[in-house]
Amino acid sequence: MALERTLSIIKPDATRRNLTGKINAKIEENGLRIIAQRRIQLTECQAKAFYAVHAERPFYGELVEFMISGPVVVQVLEGENAVAKYREVMGATNPANADEGTIRKEFAESIEANSVHGSDSAENAANEVKFFFSDCDIVG
Repeated sequence: MALERTLSIIKPDATRRNLTGKINAKIEENGLRIIAQRRIQLTECQAKAFYAVHAERPFYGELVEFMISGPVVVQVLEGENAVAKYREVMGATNPANADEGTIRKEFAESIEANSVHGSDSAENAANEVKFFFSDCDIVG
């Protein structure tokens, strides 16, 4: 097994409902360590840049608006196969399809307001972590 890092974002729907601690407890209970963390308010420019891969998709504008609608918590998680592990802990994008006990099954309000973001590959994780954190911010 490989020790990896991945990005986690606790989205505005979850921070608005004060779920950061409950979500982080699920992350840690599943063997992932939070090695960097910051609560921020994304600007429109930052949200557009972060989600640029979706710029041509019909939901892009709504996604950007949602992500700037309130504070988010950006985090670096570390653990064995962290990318796959966190995706498992998050659950399916659509909370109706998410497994019991996952973050999205327990906390998501809808497919759009699904409480968390996680990197989908090791390569994207490295890029996403660099988007929000410098090496000196990560203290694992």
